[in-house]
Amino acid sequence: MTFSVHGLAVARGIAIGRAVLVASSRVDVAHYFIQPEQVVAEVERVRQGRNAVAEELQRLQADMPPDAPPELTALLDVHLMLLQDEMLTGGVKHWISERLYNAEWALTTQFELIARQFDEMEDEYLRERKADLEQVVERILRYMKGVASPVAPPASSPRRKAQQDLLLDDTVDVPLVLVAHDLSPADMLQFKQSVFAGFVTDVGGKTSHTAIVARSMDIPAVVGARAASQLVRQDDWVIIDGDAGVMIVDPSPIILAEYGFRQRQIELERERLARLRHTPAVTLDGHKVELLANIEQPGDAPAAVRAGAVGVGLFRSEFLFMGKSGNLPGEDEQYRAYCEAIDGMQGLPVTIRTIDVGADKPLDKGFKDTHLNPALGLRAIRWSLADPSMFRNQLRAVLRAAAYGKVKLLFPMLAHVHEIEQTLAQVELARNELDARGVPYGSVELGAMIEVPAAALMVRSFLKYFDFLSIGTNDLIQYTLAIDRADEAVAHLYDPLHPAVLRLVADVIAEGQAQGKSVCVCGETAGDVTMTRLLLGLGLRSFSMHPAQILAVKQEILRADTRKLAPWAQQVLTGDELPIASLMI
Repeated sequence: MTFSVHGLAVARGIAIGRAVLVASSRVDVAHYFIQPEQVVAEVERVRQGRNAVAEELQRLQADMPPDAPPELTALLDVHLMLLQDEMLTGGVKHWISERLYNAEWALTTQFELIARQFDEMEDEYLRERKADLEQVVERILRYMKGVASPVAPPASSPRRKAQQDLLLDDTVDVPLVLVAHDLSPADMLQFKQSVFAGFVTDVGGKTSHTAIVARSMDIPAVVGARAASQLVRQDDWVIIDGDAGVMIVDPSPIILAEYGFRQRQIELERERLARLRHTPAVTLDGHKVELLANIEQPGDAPAAVRAGAVGVGLFRSEFLFMGKSGNLPGEDEQYRAYCEAIDGMQGLPVTIRTIDVGADKPLDKGFKDTHLNPALGLRAIRWSLADPSMFRNQLRAVLRAAAYGKVKLLFPMLAHVHEIEQTLAQVELARNELDARGVPYGSVELGAMIEVPAAALMVRSFLKYFDFLSIGTNDLIQYTLAIDRADEAVAHLYDPLHPAVLRLVADVIAEGQAQGKSVCVCGETAGDVTMTRLLLGLGLRSFSMHPAQILAVKQEILRADTRKLAPWAQQVLTGDELPIASLMI
């Protein structure tokens, strides 16, 4: 019987194939007390399990195919760092030695303790790293219990022969669709010999690792589909509609035929878009538009170049700090990472944003959250200015890397003139320190993120200090509308088309134009093709987005005439609530 399961659309496209079920990786854990003389043996059991998992992950890295997405390597690095995190290992030892918990109980207890800290994080991406920690813990538990891999291979099923015949010749392998409660990067690497047409997971969000990898591999994916792995049977035929965020199970021949047609149309469209890779992004009336890429790791740079990006508009440097509790990356380590990104961009400019973390993000094992509302607490530039030594480590690394390529330096969440002055003073101190050491460095343009309404309203003052601005629409929307994006009860009110948001964005763009300085939009709005024409009409000429979105946005730009869009965009600004359908002019 045909039925559908709804989730979050995180990677566009249509996938049709047989379900490969990945059973839940949760391991039953016994809870009992041990004798004091058993402490050493229990601690050793955990150590051996941790070492075995680390060796497995290192083998997976060594066997990584050359064409593997860089996101997989980065996420494996995160898992390896979590394995070595003193907060995890030291906590487990505490529960065994002090409370006399058995090894498995101690491990799960410490996981629950750390997981609560992840749940309280304001940043969506870092909050979802709890899933990475959970997978690391479960892998250790499986080794300790000798449990086999949770992956069940697909069995052939004659009851689906009629559906298969509709789509595939008998000589062609049947496409496979992965359905799981959740997937770790290591699990996905173990499947590298198979070609999966798409992914569906019960849990996850738009920045979960499954979503990131699916986008990097450019395959359809739906996450947060809740009980999908329990409802789907092994070998079921399924359709993933990555545009609508829906999985259709056991589709009828008519539905299969319809989606098969849509799938072929999407493939044709992708082929057409691929031809635009080397086409300059210029509107019909001759306005050049800059299409940049957002990256999280240095290894993302080559994919940005392949997508046709003309530079990196946002290098989220905080990803270099992830999983390094108590051992943050130093100047030299950061310098090497920035140089790698510069090399990967082949001479194109790279904009590096200084670390954007906060009191709610436990990157330092000694850093505890004492804020009632972390989103309004010690985060981003406030966090950096509160630790000048750490901040100047990063500034010196960026300045040194700028000697080897064109680098721009971007500061997040500025709201006050005194913050700007303090930030620029730290940059000057970093230069002086490099001069004193005789270390060469390059010149950098300095920019500010416009993420809070105060910054948007003070844009004229900001432009006195900075060479360029980047509008971070994700946070600007959140702070303008007083909406916690992570709170499901109010998430429906998170609206990029709210008139107040649009007017702030328009004012920043207009002031940048008036002063002859670049303004870029680097939030999710930049990669949303339904917003492209409106942003062009408001005067935006620089977009930064995930590399996979660049060609679709470029197509909209090539078809746009800003002479017609500008008056329409001004009409939009004077309106009230705006349905997204009204943007499709």
